[in-house]
Amino acid sequence: MQRVEILETPVDLVNLEQTLAWIEEKLTQPLPHCAQIITTNPEAVVRAQSDPALKQALQESELVTADGVGIVWAVSRLTTHKLADRVPGSEILPAIFARLGPRLKVYFLGAAPGVAERAAQNAQARWGIQVCGVQDGYFKDEEAVVAAIHQAQPDLLVVGMGERQDTFIHRHKARLGAKVAIGVGGMIDVLAGEVRRVPRWAQKLKIEWLVRIASDRKRWGRFPRLLKFVGLVLASPRAPRVTR
Repeated sequence: MQRVEILETPVDLVNLEQTLAWIEEKLTQPLPHCAQIITTNPEAVVRAQSDPALKQALQESELVTADGVGIVWAVSRLTTHKLADRVPGSEILPAIFARLGPRLKVYFLGAAPGVAERAAQNAQARWGIQVCGVQDGYFKDEEAVVAAIHQAQPDLLVVGMGERQDTFIHRHKARLGAKVAIGVGGMIDVLAGEVRRVPRWAQKLKIEWLVRIASDRKRWGRFPRLLKFVGLVLASPRAPRVTR
């Protein structure tokens, strides 16, 4: 597996099938600590420029996939490599649930109270996964949450806590007791039926991000980050740097 750097943050050159195979390998041959997956996008890259904790989480994550089409573009522009397509959490999660079904123990962490429970119930009913724990993202006692996850010993820890999710996993990965952990943004809300994914045509055109921003006023504040990302990429020299 090759890893390249985009604006000092890593991206692994993997497709969805390779990502699923990687997860299965880590489930059958676990690391001494929790293996972290970050699905990076332009916003995360921009935030990492001024957030040392996020940059460290990205650099030390065991797998970093391209969530946003902007990352795919940046890889082709700034390196000699190309990504065939993005690998977002919205595709990884249902795919690994479908592949492993009842063989997979999952802990759901994040979203508003009651939402993670519904997401877990729906995922269990659809794919037959084992739900070994549920916790909303509005907790105050972080140590208690880490202890509960560790006691549950999940195969897969699914975390949907927005901008906090990746640094939370990284900060506690040695103590989580999960074999693999992945930050999935709003996917818990989608699984719960709280939010619908954008239409299929938008997904095929790779403008899912644009439709989400346009249809949700709360997301409008994110647009400046996307513009900054484009500016940073255009201002960067085309200097390939393979780090792994």
